[in-house]
Amino acid sequence: MSEITRVVLDAMGGDYAPTEMVKGAVDAINRERRVKVILVGREESIKNELEKYTFDKERIQIVNASEVIETAEPPVNAVRRKKDSSIVVGMKLVKSGEADAFVSAGSSGAILVGGQTLVGRIKGVERPPLAPLIPTAEGVSLLIDCGANVDARASHLVQFARMGSIYMEHVIGIRKPKVAIVNIGAEEEKGNALVKETFPLLKEVSDINFVGSIEARDIPYGRADVIVSEAFAGNIILKLYEGLGAVLMGKIKEGMMSTLKSKLGALLVKPALKETVKQFDATEYGGAPLLGLRGLVVKTHGSAKAKEISNSIIQCITFKEQKINEKIMACIQTE
Repeated sequence: MSEITRVVLDAMGGDYAPTEMVKGAVDAINRERRVKVILVGREESIKNELEKYTFDKERIQIVNASEVIETAEPPVNAVRRKKDSSIVVGMKLVKSGEADAFVSAGSSGAILVGGQTLVGRIKGVERPPLAPLIPTAEGVSLLIDCGANVDARASHLVQFARMGSIYMEHVIGIRKPKVAIVNIGAEEEKGNALVKETFPLLKEVSDINFVGSIEARDIPYGRADVIVSEAFAGNIILKLYEGLGAVLMGKIKEGMMSTLKSKLGALLVKPALKETVKQFDATEYGGAPLLGLRGLVVKTHGSAKAKEISNSIIQCITFKEQKINEKIMACIQTE
């Protein structure tokens, strides 16, 4: 029998906490027997939500935390001051080895600070990047970094490429994933100072399949499996991707409902369209792992609902079973 993966869920983080967090936790354990969820937050609120569901009570645990770190709070001060917050208490469970992973839709800043100061970096990792999966015409690609390191150096991007390659090969199952760096052109001599410095370094890395530069317009086509960027450009790509996707879906629905003929046509294409839309639904792929830490930390959207939370919990199973941290550790030590 497979070992149980113990996932801490910040029940108080996100726009729809604790309702959607608890619903997602119950859904995850009902879908997957290899996971146990530790709900951290205000105990009474969590218990009230759990009363709505039928589930295996052995596989959901509650750990009380009386405080909540709000999105607008300065993250460093909040992590230091709010010792009994759901983020701090939850991350300490990962640090102590009482849990394998931490998932939260809460304050991005507090999660980044807590991940580095409470869970801690793997020795040799300079900066942990946030790495979400984004849908493409070929399946999914990993965008690394999308928000953790705005002022990155070339050595950071090289580590991002190596960690991202490990993740895509062993979690997603892509053999020798194609690695590319975000640029304003395909030519090696193009780009800003950071890209120009990083490009030749990536060419020299023997344990990745570096394919050169990728322009933003090529990302949705799936021309690379690992898309390397510093966080400023990466976050812009991610947010534009999400916003444009939502607008397109809205316009398609609007067009299909505009006339009687279009409504009849919509009935015919609905099954195929539904499957296509599902492939480009970011909630299907869970949250963004903060790679390079001694334990797994996953950040979901602040607006995450139960489906995204459930998928984020379940993605932690493969991360643990494939020993991603151990593989990153071995990789970094060979630098």
